[in-house]
Amino acid sequence: MTAPLRDPVLINDWHPVAIAAELAPGQQTATLLLDTHVLLWRSQDGRLHAWEDRCPHRGMKLSMGTLQSDGITCPYHGWIFGEDGQCKHIPAMPELTPERMTGRVTTYAVQERYGLVWVCLGTPAQDVLPFPEFADARLRKVWCGPYEVAASGPRLVENFLDMSHFAWVHTDILGEKSRPEIPDYEVQNFDDPVYGSGVRAVQCQAWQPRANKLSDSGSLVAYTYRVVRPLTAILTKEPEAMAGFHEAISLHLQPMTETRTRAWIILAMTNFESSDAELRQFQDTIFLQDQPIVENQSPLRLPLVPGMEMSIPVDRMSLAYRRYLKQLGLRYGVVSEAE
Repeated sequence: MTAPLRDPVLINDWHPVAIAAELAPGQQTATLLLDTHVLLWRSQDGRLHAWEDRCPHRGMKLSMGTLQSDGITCPYHGWIFGEDGQCKHIPAMPELTPERMTGRVTTYAVQERYGLVWVCLGTPAQDVLPFPEFADARLRKVWCGPYEVAASGPRLVENFLDMSHFAWVHTDILGEKSRPEIPDYEVQNFDDPVYGSGVRAVQCQAWQPRANKLSDSGSLVAYTYRVVRPLTAILTKEPEAMAGFHEAISLHLQPMTETRTRAWIILAMTNFESSDAELRQFQDTIFLQDQPIVENQSPLRLPLVPGMEMSIPVDRMSLAYRRYLKQLGLRYGVVSEAE
């Protein structure tokens, strides 16, 4: 039994694996999800497919094969698999008819949402996470990444939720060493028909000398953070500061292995002046400052064992996130009490 099958929380959830627009009809790409090699391909008529990247005959990677209009040919022995994953031709035994062939590629649930391709390796327990800000036409959408990081997904989520590192890791951009204080904020469990259910932090404030590329003066910036899936976090600026609607930065993680993660970020911004490249460059700067931090934490998996790491009151959102993961029963990418 492989590692992902031991964690039904993630095996039965949806995970981002590609930018949808970058997988054109007649193209394929290989990726890694929960220690499983996955082949993504789009047929000529635009239909999307996610398969285990492994021929059932002798284990050859099908991503090295030839993509046809309605299937894939294995490069090792030329077996041809149709869109449903069923083998329909074996060159070494041309007399075999499809109904007599038992070879079948493992196929996975796949869909497009928020400009990303999402794959579930098991049986989806629920739909792709809710992200209502994405549907707001007043907000411009920009996709950043992917960023590949040698750390667990939960470590990356916790870093995203943490404000007290701004002054030290993002000095003179998101924080200032002379003003490192984080005012008190509130953590809540929530269940909302639009925003989903999970844990959130409200009334969060941090002093920022440059909150985004257009900022040229410092101020306290108010945020709300919410977690609605184990490996997703969404940051929004408070509605009252945005004339009835708010910007969002969403972090969506692809757990390649327990300690190797690919991060996708979607910006839903009011900034229509900067180019896509400029917005991505700003986000790249922030993320690449965080990367050596999360890659050098020990352990790389997030501890869910009380007392394994010291916490203080300002860490209440991190602690709420850890409790949320424990309640879900997550085991992949974390250090649990069972160990």
